[in-house]
Amino acid sequence: MTYTVAVAGASGYAGGEVLRLLAGHPELEVTTVTASSNAGKKLVELQPHLRSYAHLTLQETTAEVLAGHDVVFLALPHGASGAITAQLPDDVVVIDCGADHRLTDEAAWAKFYGGEFNEPWAYGVPELAAGDGKLRDRLVGAKKIAAPGCNASAVSLAIAPGFTAGLVEEDVVAVLAVGPSGAGKNLKVPYLASELLGSANPYGVGGGHRHIPEIVQNLKLAGATEPRVSFTPVLVPMARGILATVTAPLKPGVTAAQVREAWEAAYAGEAFVQVLPEGVWPRTADVLGANTALIGVTVDEAAGKVVAIIAVDNLVKGTAGAAIQSANIALGLPEGTALTTNGVAP
Repeated sequence: MTYTVAVAGASGYAGGEVLRLLAGHPELEVTTVTASSNAGKKLVELQPHLRSYAHLTLQETTAEVLAGHDVVFLALPHGASGAITAQLPDDVVVIDCGADHRLTDEAAWAKFYGGEFNEPWAYGVPELAAGDGKLRDRLVGAKKIAAPGCNASAVSLAIAPGFTAGLVEEDVVAVLAVGPSGAGKNLKVPYLASELLGSANPYGVGGGHRHIPEIVQNLKLAGATEPRVSFTPVLVPMARGILATVTAPLKPGVTAAQVREAWEAAYAGEAFVQVLPEGVWPRTADVLGANTALIGVTVDEAAGKVVAIIAVDNLVKGTAGAAIQSANIALGLPEGTALTTNGVAP
C-alpha cells in the first residue's frame, strides 16, 4: 500500500531532511510540500540537493492544503503547529517535528515556551524506556506523534538506562557540542559563519534552554522521581551533529560492571541506538546522515559518577529520522524503512 504524504515547512532544514529520507521510502509518497514566505517557489530552488522532487512547487501551509493526505509531517517553528493540527481530520497520521505537542506539563510549557498549550501526543523516541516497556509500544497505531527535540532525545537516551536500572542519583549534568542546523534556517547573528568558524559559543546557560523540561519528562518515564538537570549546549562549527556528555552520581555500591550491563541491556537488539564497546567513544562524524545514536559509557571511579557520551545527527535521529521511524511504527511498516545505520565518510 502507498500512503500519500504532505510535508509542511519543506523549505527548512528539518523539512528538507524529512524529504531526503522519504525519497527512499517505498510506501510513503510525497505529493504535497508547503511553506510560508516561500510558497509559490519550486522546492528545488530552496532545496537544490533534493533533485527527485524537482516537479514539486511549495504551496501555502494551511489545514485545507494538508488535509486529504494519509500522513502529514509538520516541520514548523515552535508555536505554529497547534493551530494547524487542531483543524486536521482525526484519521490523518500527523507527525509534528516542532515542540507544540511534546510536553505534558502545562506549567512547563508556559515557562519555557509561552502561548497556547496543546494536547500532548505520543512521543517519538521508540527506544526510550517507559514503565515496563518502551515508548515504541505507545506508537503502535498512533495517529498523532510528537517528534523529539534533538538535544532532549540525545541526553535522555544517554542517561536513561541508569534510572531504569536504579543505579544513579537524580542530579544530571549534560554538556553538548551542537551544530547550528538544530536552530533552523534562521538569519541571525549567532549562526553566521563569521561568528561560528573558529569559535565555540555556549547558549541557553543557567537553566533556560527549552529542552530541559522535555529531558525531565523523559527521565521520569525512565524511572527518575524528580531529576535535576543542568543542561549547557555549546554551538560549534559543524553544520550538523550533537555530541553530548552526560554525567550523574552513582548510588553507593554500584560497580562499573553493573553500569555496563545496564546500558547494554537497555539497548540490546535496538538497530538505531547502539552501545559501543568499553573504551570506545562516539564521534559525530560516524553518525552523519544516519538514524543512529552511538553511546559510550564508563564510570569515573574517583568522582563516583557515570559518564555517558552520545553522538547523533540532530537532523536525522534527532528529528526527521525519529519522525519517520515513529511513522513507520504507527502505520505497521517495518520500523527501519527508508532509514540507515550507516553514516557518510569522510
